[in-house]
Amino acid sequence: MLALRLTHAARPAVQLRRLLVAVASAGTGFLLLSSLGYAMGHPETPGAAALRLAWCLVPLAAAAHFALAVARTDPGTRPRPGLSAVGLGPARLMAISALTTALSCALGSLLALLLFLQLRGDLTGLPLDGAAAGFLVTDQPLPLPATLTLLALLPAVATATVVLALRPRNHRPPTGRHALALGRCGAQGRPQKRETFGAYGRFGARSGTRGSRTEGRGSDAASAQGDDGTRPAGDRAEDGPAGPDAVAEPPAPDSGWSDAVPGGRPSRAVTGLPWGVATLAAGMTVLAYASRSAPVRTFTDLPSDAAAVLIGWIIIGAGLVLVSPGLTDLCGRLLQSGRPAALRLLAGRVLMAEATRIGRPLGVVCAVASAAYAMTVLYEGPAPDFGPLTTLGSLLVTGCTVATLLTAAVEARQSRADTTAALLRLGAPATMLRRAAALRAAALLALFGPFTLVVADLAALPRAR
Repeated sequence: MLALRLTHAARPAVQLRRLLVAVASAGTGFLLLSSLGYAMGHPETPGAAALRLAWCLVPLAAAAHFALAVARTDPGTRPRPGLSAVGLGPARLMAISALTTALSCALGSLLALLLFLQLRGDLTGLPLDGAAAGFLVTDQPLPLPATLTLLALLPAVATATVVLALRPRNHRPPTGRHALALGRCGAQGRPQKRETFGAYGRFGARSGTRGSRTEGRGSDAASAQGDDGTRPAGDRAEDGPAGPDAVAEPPAPDSGWSDAVPGGRPSRAVTGLPWGVATLAAGMTVLAYASRSAPVRTFTDLPSDAAAVLIGWIIIGAGLVLVSPGLTDLCGRLLQSGRPAALRLLAGRVLMAEATRIGRPLGVVCAVASAAYAMTVLYEGPAPDFGPLTTLGSLLVTGCTVATLLTAAVEARQSRADTTAALLRLGAPATMLRRAAALRAAALLALFGPFTLVVADLAALPRAR
């Protein structure tokens, strides 16, 4: 009931995103039912029917990814102060997000079933003939268990994805003799030594000026020593325990911009770059292996090497997802090269800070664009004949990937809303923030546009020979 009330009270932009999830679910459900109808109408070719069902995994994954992106940007299920006191903790909010996603996907699956039954003539008695008769199988009844299983596939996958991605993570400190003494700032556990008043500011846990303050207290510490070179007992108690079991003071926590500072430690986005290049090379190898046979005229005939082509493009897509965060981070570093002004510095820092959040959906868009360009423009065989289901699947995958990228951009904007408000309070003009956003978009387009064309050309090169 709470999920329904939150869904009803959401803003129009949130309702539009949920409606798009329902539309994507309806398209995916229709493709799954069409593959079932093709298998019923062609029992003599079970391999082709299985390959048609395997091709439906691509729009299924795209729709589930889009549903996860919409769940991340839902403001109604975002943790806020005071909600835990009324029983709406992180676990409960995650459950509400999963239930909202399941409702949207179930609505889309129901629409797909009604549309499929309408085209079959089960509702009006006027079945659709022509090219659609091959997958509608109007002369046979639909098996109820298989229909319900296929329609429940996307809601189950999307809900499980939301639960795994948004599950609350309880970071408990290690226990035992080697546990850190995290006692201040509301950390879990009790400190191993008692802290005096002002210890947090005196030791400079956040300001990073501990060395200078220690040097400033050197004369006071020397004057506080006794004649025999020892220090008072109170000062020795503040130094903490000594010996092999002494626990060092934990480092200062990193801020949100720490990974975006050039010259620091490698960010998580850059570490996936070599793995992505290796995955791309593996995908190119699979496509080269699948291109040994002669090309066919239509993709709907599902040739014998269609499974290898599908696996090759899936591997290439995974490689692009791994590579794109590192390329986004590199794009941010290039914007800050030389002596950047405030505009380029702000645009580059935001790109580096949001490299993972923006880079992964951008990699999926690059994979879809590369596949579409390689199969249409660079295809040197007979002109491919796209049927209605192929067109529907292409539109569904393209729309879901682009919508996921735009939703990720909205999520990134929401995550830095406090930083934007602070810049406006400090006097930064709003036009500069808009120019920084335009500069980021132009830089990403200038980098990923040629990169997408290169990947498509390399993927189509073996078949061109």
